[in-house]
Amino acid sequence: MRPIGVFDSGIGGLTVVKELTRQLPGEDIIYLGDTAHLPYGIKSADTIIRFTLDNILFLLKQKVRLIIIACNTASSLALDAIRGHFRIPIIGVIQPGVKQATKITRTKCIGVIGTRATIDSQAYESQINRINPLIKVISQACPLFVPLVEEGWVNQPETITIAKKYLKALIKKNQKMDTLILGCTHYPLLKSVIGSVLDRDIKLIDSARQVVREVAQILQSENSTRGNSRVNGRYKFYVTDDPEGFTHQAVRFLGHKLSQVRKITDV
Repeated sequence: MRPIGVFDSGIGGLTVVKELTRQLPGEDIIYLGDTAHLPYGIKSADTIIRFTLDNILFLLKQKVRLIIIACNTASSLALDAIRGHFRIPIIGVIQPGVKQATKITRTKCIGVIGTRATIDSQAYESQINRINPLIKVISQACPLFVPLVEEGWVNQPETITIAKKYLKALIKKNQKMDTLILGCTHYPLLKSVIGSVLDRDIKLIDSARQVVREVAQILQSENSTRGNSRVNGRYKFYVTDDPEGFTHQAVRFLGHKLSQVRKITDV
């Protein structure tokens, strides 16, 4: 059975990999972290589309049967532009999280935090309004969150200070918000910090779980799932720069050390 391909601009997509190993433990996974071009959130749309295409072409060379774009910035700016050009399923992380958020909000006010590129794209607003145009969407760019996570600064006092500044600015826009979408796959590592700043009744939406549920449904419909196998899948990890740093940081996401991370130069 061919593997599942996953890519992100850095290590954030490992939150999706962790969920894949939990829900579909028998699946083989190939992960690509485009660390040479991190962060995507400050790049232009054309550049992000080009990086996304390069990453997809690399994964296709690895004979994957499905690709998860585990990057909100790439999902918001590149997915619609490239999906129709490939025969295999390509899934982003925005729509699954939106579906969950619109189901559970009671006040009909959803918050979104993400990179500047994701927020400026208004991809979340568009998807939410398609489902329910009566839902109010408020958003806040949090450009420092990704560098903080990449550096391992997830519990430092400086991180808490920055989180307070971002989140208080968000809440001021509408105090009825009862659901917050973590619009970047890096942000689950900051969930405890974010939760400590917000009202405890505000529900945090991590798209990884919903994305993998959608993947499972697609594989089941194609009769190509190995998710219930008693044998764990095989995992390969590639990066475009700094494999040592990626290996070190991956422990926080996966809970264990990676045996090998390969650096590639042909992306």
